[in-house]
Amino acid sequence: IEALRFYERSGLLGKPSRSPSGYRLYDDGVLERLIFIKKSQTLGFSLNEIGRIISDAQSGLSPCDEVREIVRRRLAELDERMREMRRYRRELAQTLEEWDKVGRAPGHICGLIEATEMENQPPAAPRVAPKSRHKKVG
Repeated sequence: IEALRFYERSGLLGKPSRSPSGYRLYDDGVLERLIFIKKSQTLGFSLNEIGRIISDAQSGLSPCDEVREIVRRRLAELDERMREMRRYRRELAQTLEEWDKVGRAPGHICGLIEATEMENQPPAAPRVAPKSRHKKVG
């Protein structure tokens, strides 16, 4: 129920009609829309992107070309991220090898870390849509 209200506030679902006692009355299209939203989120689309896709479709435009382009960009970003992660893994494995040769190193907290020269920072956290914490509807 909270997910429905959230999607209403976000503009992903239209305002439902109300019963005489004030309860929300959803039409049959809402379930279809919810399924679309959940599939889109599973594919990694943000709520803003989903909103644009829905808006384009409601305006009579076909959003499929934009959807393809978003996924192409996302794949390119993932490929770059994977390259960065492989590079970082190699550097980390090399550092561990060097530490294994040294054994213990003197230092204030941990001599191994203190003596380490870092050429690059680890890659930033991935931009992947978080799993929904909302309960499934229906």
